[in-house]
Amino acid sequence: MTADDSYGRLDDDDYPAYTMGRAAEMLGTTQGFLRAVGEARLITPLRSEGGHRRYSRYQLRIAARARELVDQGTPIEAACRIIILEDQLEEAQRINAEHRRAAGSANPTNAA
Repeated sequence: MTADDSYGRLDDDDYPAYTMGRAAEMLGTTQGFLRAVGEARLITPLRSEGGHRRYSRYQLRIAARARELVDQGTPIEAACRIIILEDQLEEAQRINAEHRRAAGSANPTNAA
């Protein structure tokens, strides 16, 4: 790996750069919370060669959203399910918008 490859990862939201301890510190939560969102399959951290969990910035944003809901009194399992459903809805809306754009460009209306 070259230095250029390493620097390119600095902007990669999916690069697993954070240890569990650092991730918990950044979120202001416990390592147990991160394990719980992993067990609920909300996020799946990658593992280092030594088997340690590594989290990406994208995963930390998802975990932060879960923490928000839990702090508001939502049980962790329900919070994880809500986030999964929000993500599915956002994806469905994106796909629908793409289909509408494609249909609109395939059938332009004639201005008279």
